[in-house]
Amino acid sequence: MAENVTPIVITFIVYLVGMLALGVIAYRMTSSLSDYVLGGRRLGAGVAALSAGASDMSSWLLIGLPGALYASGLVESWIAIGLAIGAIINWMFVAGRLRAYTEVAGDAITLPDFFENRFGDRSKSLRIVSAVLILIFFTFYTSSGLVGGAVLFESSFGLDQNVALWVGAIIIISYTFLGGFLAVSWTDFVQGILMFLALIIVPIVAIMELGGFGPTFDAVAQVDPGNLELFGGVGVIGIISLLGWGLGYFGQPHIIVRFMAIRSMKELPKAQGIGIGWVLLSMTGAVFTGLVGIAYFADQPLDNPESVFLMFTQVLFHPVVAGVLLAAVLAAIMSTIDSQLLVSSSALAEDFYKGMIRKNASQKELVMVGRMGVLLIAGIALIMAQNPDSTVMDLVSYAWAGLGATFGPLVLFSLFWKRMTRNGALAGMISGGLTVIIWVNLSGGLFDLYELVSGFVISSLMIILFSLIGPKPTPDMEAAFEQAKAMHKGS
Repeated sequence: MAENVTPIVITFIVYLVGMLALGVIAYRMTSSLSDYVLGGRRLGAGVAALSAGASDMSSWLLIGLPGALYASGLVESWIAIGLAIGAIINWMFVAGRLRAYTEVAGDAITLPDFFENRFGDRSKSLRIVSAVLILIFFTFYTSSGLVGGAVLFESSFGLDQNVALWVGAIIIISYTFLGGFLAVSWTDFVQGILMFLALIIVPIVAIMELGGFGPTFDAVAQVDPGNLELFGGVGVIGIISLLGWGLGYFGQPHIIVRFMAIRSMKELPKAQGIGIGWVLLSMTGAVFTGLVGIAYFADQPLDNPESVFLMFTQVLFHPVVAGVLLAAVLAAIMSTIDSQLLVSSSALAEDFYKGMIRKNASQKELVMVGRMGVLLIAGIALIMAQNPDSTVMDLVSYAWAGLGATFGPLVLFSLFWKRMTRNGALAGMISGGLTVIIWVNLSGGLFDLYELVSGFVISSLMIILFSLIGPKPTPDMEAAFEQAKAMHKGS
């Protein structure tokens, strides 16, 4: 591989310089906190859709999911099926309503901001609790991306893990620090295209190398017939757990913030088509990459299943093409970390600093606090990522569950149930987050169920219970609900 390193490194450098250039351009267009955390609500359909997909999937799509398929076979595709269903529902039913309601609810620019305005919460409890939970779970999520970066640099260049962590982190922090939401969305748009092409090209070329679909699947079955069994070795709880990943979509702030930032409701149908198509095709490519890897590397099984995509790039392609494909992996990592850093920094700037410390802070001051937040969260995530036992799949699984159970039911009920109240929102959010934190440490029987599913159910029940036993929504809350509903229908 030594003779191939130089062209790959050059490709990487060109790519990274391009991402930094976008950050500098966005820096010149960022003057207010709204610009920094929501891009001033001026994203077009294509940028909104691809940046949502790219920030959603992260290194999990190119490293974690193919690795799971390579290690366990087709049964792991239940995760992809659940996520595809969740993504479609998110785009079809949540995106438009959230875009309309956040504008009606005081032109909210963050999820905690929306919750506070939606329920008329003068106590600030919704804003504070939601911001705290965002920071907790996003720190784990950001760490997963940094671990993915370490896997990439170790597999491709033989770099020490700590060196790899710092190289990736410095680049990501730099353009997120400078350009905020616009830089993140523009870079994610480019990264989304790269990820899509990589996941289409790699499995197709590998299948052709093995002689076509028939011989490929025959070879997979020869390794272990169970590799092609969708229901093999998994019970009802296992299937529900894997499908349950789709529930997480409704509560991921770094994804649904793209819905809030779409330029206008008229852009929504186009964004829906692009977003859904991207998810379906990319997931299919990731599933095939893992399965085909079973056959391709049958004679020399991989020590680390999560390196299957990376190994394909090295053995199938010219070094320059391999460099582009490996840049797609880095793109997947960067596109999620930058979004998570931005949401975390907005929680610190808008929800803590402005909400609790300096209500009259200037826009310039708030942008600087947001930038400092990027550095703080990234630093903590870097420390966590240096744990040698950390894997992309484990970290993503926990963070995805935490965010999905904490905010998923809250988002859905707040958009579709007029009778929901602040007490219901607070009870649902706290119970969902705590359930995930506790459940993940239990095992056996029902406790083998993915913590996202249990947290989602308990959060939903608490929202309904506490909303019904407490005071009814105020007339202003009900009027805002109807106004948002009318705006969505009229789009």
